[in-house]
Amino acid sequence: MWIKTLLLCATLMAGCTTLPRGTGDLGVVVERASGSLRLLDTTRRIAIGRVNGLGDLSHASVVYSRDGRYAFVFGRDGGLTKVDLLRGRIDARVVQSGNSIGGAISQDGTLVAVANYVPGGVKVFAADTLELVADIPAVYGEGRRAKVVGLEDAPGNRFVFSLFEAGEIWLADLSVPHHPVITKFRGIGREPYDALVTPDGRHYLAGLFGEDGLALLDLWHPERGVKRVLAGYGKGQQKLPVYKMPHLEGWAIAGRFAFVPAVGRHEVLVVDTESWREAGRITVAGQPVFVMARPDGRQVWVNFALPHNDVVQVIDTESRRIVQTLKPGKAVLHMEFTPRGEAVWISARDDDRVMVYDTAGFTLLAQIAADKPSGIFFSARAFRTGL
Repeated sequence: MWIKTLLLCATLMAGCTTLPRGTGDLGVVVERASGSLRLLDTTRRIAIGRVNGLGDLSHASVVYSRDGRYAFVFGRDGGLTKVDLLRGRIDARVVQSGNSIGGAISQDGTLVAVANYVPGGVKVFAADTLELVADIPAVYGEGRRAKVVGLEDAPGNRFVFSLFEAGEIWLADLSVPHHPVITKFRGIGREPYDALVTPDGRHYLAGLFGEDGLALLDLWHPERGVKRVLAGYGKGQQKLPVYKMPHLEGWAIAGRFAFVPAVGRHEVLVVDTESWREAGRITVAGQPVFVMARPDGRQVWVNFALPHNDVVQVIDTESRRIVQTLKPGKAVLHMEFTPRGEAVWISARDDDRVMVYDTAGFTLLAQIAADKPSGIFFSARAFRTGL
């Protein structure tokens, strides 16, 4: 009898360690120096594991499978790694180029696309096996290849991206995955350096480093071509040194207004998304890198390039005033809101820690050790276009 009881207790205890769980409150922080991911539980505000062996993560980004279980990690060394969050291990990995700069996952979750610098182009893989599905060389002019930037997913299993040297935007329709249909938009502006798709999936905007302004493609009506917007935005007449390029995916859309990092300026621009005209400017502490909206749109959080990269400022979108200035640590590289915005997680690379703040009262809720943390990515991104 005692033996049966002990066996039953042992079985129950073993079962407790393998209880199923959801993935909706999980996430990762990139540990760029060690080529690893720190696995996060955003409800308990703790780290729950580490996955090693992901290669060069000096400029890494992450997208998620539609069930939130798998993280697809794009490394600077051309590595594409599929990580199982529940098992805390690498599920599959391919080194698909010499130098890559991010990627995207298709609307139906079956395809993962990677933007490559070397050789310039986009490669598309099956999300379940990481088998190559399509290879799209970024060839322009007389056989030259351009670096691909600003790769984003768009509705209809399409991907849209920019060619830096060519000054072009390409729209790739992968409705038939092995036979992509490419529409090319030429002469869109000099040196598109990054881009975003608006949260509703309608507009693709590419920032132009070689000139003032943005390039706008209406994905509902691509036949209308690309138009220039925000002439005079960006570096402006005074050519200031740019210490770190802003990331356009960090633009904040709050209601009808976009809050945009001004390249080389100590300003955040306010843009009316109905007319795509400038609607105001907000002076901030330095050159903005990420300008990110809390999910409810009431706040915008901003971090900065050197020498102000230890500062984060909070803008109230109603008054358009700075309501809080924080110093979370040295070399703040990224911020990520929890799905409903009650907290924000901030990486401080040179302090080897991630800081978690309450977004209502700005109190510090938690600190998590991490090895040179940079990008923070939560699984809730699985349900958002352009992320």
